[in-house]
Amino acid sequence: MTQHELKEFLDEKVQLYNQPTFIESDPIQIPHRFTQKEDREIAGFLAATMAWGNRKMIIKKVDDLLQRMGNSPFDFIMNYSENEFDKIEGFKHRTINSLDMDFYFRSLKNIYTHYQGLENCFPFHPTDKNTMNAILYFREKFLEVSYLPRSEKHLSNPAKNSAAKRLNMMLRWFVRNDNQGVDLGIWTKISPSQLVCPLDVHSGNVARKLGILQRKQNDWKAVLELNEQLRKFDSEDPVKYDFALFGLGVFEGFSKL
Repeated sequence: MTQHELKEFLDEKVQLYNQPTFIESDPIQIPHRFTQKEDREIAGFLAATMAWGNRKMIIKKVDDLLQRMGNSPFDFIMNYSENEFDKIEGFKHRTINSLDMDFYFRSLKNIYTHYQGLENCFPFHPTDKNTMNAILYFREKFLEVSYLPRSEKHLSNPAKNSAAKRLNMMLRWFVRNDNQGVDLGIWTKISPSQLVCPLDVHSGNVARKLGILQRKQNDWKAVLELNEQLRKFDSEDPVKYDFALFGLGVFEGFSKL
């Protein structure tokens, strides 16, 4: 395909998958259940953090965690103390356990107490063309409370060449506001033009098959390479193509054809 044909192809796939029906089977359904901004942020952060593996299992595990939190994420976080640990004791998803969650909850409480919310912990400078600086600042603030060394590995670090897929996916959820009803658009201080595509095995394989990604590893260098190509198709909203790449990979098995 020519570049023009490729853009048309991807734009069609964005329109196909960027629809409310997408929500039904995706972890983004979790923050959609809430109306208060803080509830959406916390539920979305937890869902994105746990977006690892089978999507049905991810949603099931987040449901379990939210039930332990009384389905009131913000209220639970702001009142969280060691006395509430018994409510999450025994929780586990992949390598994330209740001790990691204790750290997350204490850190979120610190962020909402001292920084007035998650959005303020992702500062973007007008010249930023990707999410690295904002993610590094967020990591700095998130690690202000005490934690076990094992817990830090669940916080992606693009400075160490991590693709930071889950945090970039969360940023897409919170920043994009295209009136299609999928992404939440609850953060207004960040431009969609500064976001990057959440890169995982599905989107990476599809991008390689389409010829818009050459790097073999799904790391931060690959994120930047892919983002440079996607910005040629839409410099104002390159991350919208996540719908196309993910949909082609998960729903159509495009990379296996």
